[in-house]
Amino acid sequence: MADQVLEGSQPVDLAKHPSGIVPTLQNIVSTVNLECKLDLKAIALQARNAEYNPKRFAAVIMRIREPKTTALIFASGKMVCTGAKSEQQSKLAARKYARIIQKLGFPAMFKDFKIQNIVGSCDVKFPIRLEGLAYSHGAFSSYEPELFPGLIYRMKQPKIVLLIFVSGKIVLTGAKVRDETYTAFENIYPVLTEFRKSQQ
Repeated sequence: MADQVLEGSQPVDLAKHPSGIVPTLQNIVSTVNLECKLDLKAIALQARNAEYNPKRFAAVIMRIREPKTTALIFASGKMVCTGAKSEQQSKLAARKYARIIQKLGFPAMFKDFKIQNIVGSCDVKFPIRLEGLAYSHGAFSSYEPELFPGLIYRMKQPKIVLLIFVSGKIVLTGAKVRDETYTAFENIYPVLTEFRKSQQ
């Protein structure tokens, strides 16, 4: 137990997370192909958890409570599922939406399920000198505080975008698998400690 730190109630594996911080997954975006053409108007009329406003957006927006997610369902049979907090939840939610479509009488399949984006966040619990970081990592950073309060850091390997805030809060987006989120954070952590603001 010596090389474990408690994060929430779970022990953190320091071999994998040397910083002792594990980013929390906040949103998973996945896609699936139902492999059949859909009548969006009919779906919107029959499903009570659906809205469809073709003038505004070319998809039915459907929501379920468990796992709490939102799906965009297109006439082509393509579907996007957002809002799940884990890969398993995202797949379960997508399956539930497919089942709803089947029950409405469409021959929906469940093909090519794919995680498209994983958004994670964490807090290093110390303030960060964003100007210094932007200056020394200019090739990867864009920091324009008048436009957006965070520094945008485009990591090349893994290919992840990090939003870094003065407060020490970090958002990581662009991962296809959760380990990319973890690797990106471990890569940036020593840089963040280097640009730690000294408390006055």
